[in-house]
Amino acid sequence: MSEALTLTLAWVVGLLLGAIFFGGLWWTVRKGLSSQQPAFWFLGSLLLRTGIALGGFYLVASHGLEQLLLCLVGFVMARLVVTQMTRTPAEIRPPQETTHAP
Repeated sequence: MSEALTLTLAWVVGLLLGAIFFGGLWWTVRKGLSSQQPAFWFLGSLLLRTGIALGGFYLVASHGLEQLLLCLVGFVMARLVVTQMTRTPAEIRPPQETTHAP
């Protein structure tokens, strides 16, 4: 496999791992807050998400440091994308200015 394709694949794997990790975190918070047993949701999700992410990083790391670093870049980029996509409308609006002096 060519070097460029290997590096691109590592970056894509990082994006997928980040989407699973941070998307799963968002889903867990939404589900856990309305659950009768939130500790079950948060602990189970933490173990599952961390296991998937660490397993993916471990597999990518076996191919070299460059691939691992690009995978990490993809993971962080996925965090930024998931954070933007899961914002509520109140968080997007700029704060209103006060109409009176302090």
